[in-house]
Amino acid sequence: MEGEPLSALCTPALVVDLDKVKRNAKRMIERFEKLGVQLRPHMKTHKTLECADIMTGGSRRCIVVSTLAEASFYANHGFDDILYAYSVPFDKVEHCAVLSERLELFQVLLDHPDALEQLKKRPLKDGRLWHVWLKLDCGNGRAGVLHSEPEAIRLAQAIAQAEGVNLTGVYAHCGNTYNCKGVEQIQAVAQETTSLTLQFVEKLKSFGITCKSSIGSTPSCSHPVKDMSQLSEVHPGNYVFYVWRMWLCCVLTRVIGHSPHRNQLLIDCGWTGISLDGVGKLPTGNAMIEGHPNLKLVSMTQEHGRVEPISGPLDYSNYPLGTLLTLIPYHSCAAAAMHPVYHVHSEGQLVGKWTPTRGW
Repeated sequence: MEGEPLSALCTPALVVDLDKVKRNAKRMIERFEKLGVQLRPHMKTHKTLECADIMTGGSRRCIVVSTLAEASFYANHGFDDILYAYSVPFDKVEHCAVLSERLELFQVLLDHPDALEQLKKRPLKDGRLWHVWLKLDCGNGRAGVLHSEPEAIRLAQAIAQAEGVNLTGVYAHCGNTYNCKGVEQIQAVAQETTSLTLQFVEKLKSFGITCKSSIGSTPSCSHPVKDMSQLSEVHPGNYVFYVWRMWLCCVLTRVIGHSPHRNQLLIDCGWTGISLDGVGKLPTGNAMIEGHPNLKLVSMTQEHGRVEPISGPLDYSNYPLGTLLTLIPYHSCAAAAMHPVYHVHSEGQLVGKWTPTRGW
């Protein structure tokens, strides 16, 4: 289908604007080269080889993944220096060990002393070390040991002192920036996360422990504060597709029914085509509908979506059956996870397909 217009696609279909992806990736690379900070892009949004090449500038080095399926996928295609940024699951320690023994550099993350014990029980071959990042919670409220708790320092010391283990760095995710309204709030969260992470690293130095520091999220890394230049690394990922405010990743859908008695349209995209992430968070319902600010995606079942006007009656003559609509998802990671293939275009003309890896 290369060379054909987007309208040639069967729907629902996830489409990616290649030119904008390249621009976003280039901008992020240049931003942190200027700051003197290592960019370690996260692969979890797209999970494809093509986009990974774009994000790493072709180096195929220094990436973050959220699943071992991703780690193995990239390792099998020549990528190295991979950080598995997920509190290491005990059932996957052996898989992590195999990757650690196979690659030049495979790194894991933990936030509990029991996880460290699991690594110690599985020493790596040929004198290799487990390369471990300590996950800190600096206000995001998900994974990580709380930065202010004494046990955080104790765990860092235990990692640094463990035989066969190297404390590589301290890692914090500031996903709470996604709840911010405006750049000022984003930068306030970024500043707090950066400061708390750097303070923790400085505290470790007083115990004779030196390690790297890393924070990340697309909002914080799109609007970095000055102190982020003191970090060793940053790890954003969603920036290649962005969220609904930046339309790099969209879902095409078609009108398949008219329901005048409900003042609604029926479309062929249900929650299996865009996900339920963000329900109730947009004034336009479960997604934005490009070019139709008065339309609202009010509800979805597995394979159907219901669309109605925000105000007034629908003029059905504007939406005959087969009309193509473009949905802007609230969360591109979630929308992408619904699709087995991404249709890539340049200026509205199809140029190829990207196939993501799946599983855990």
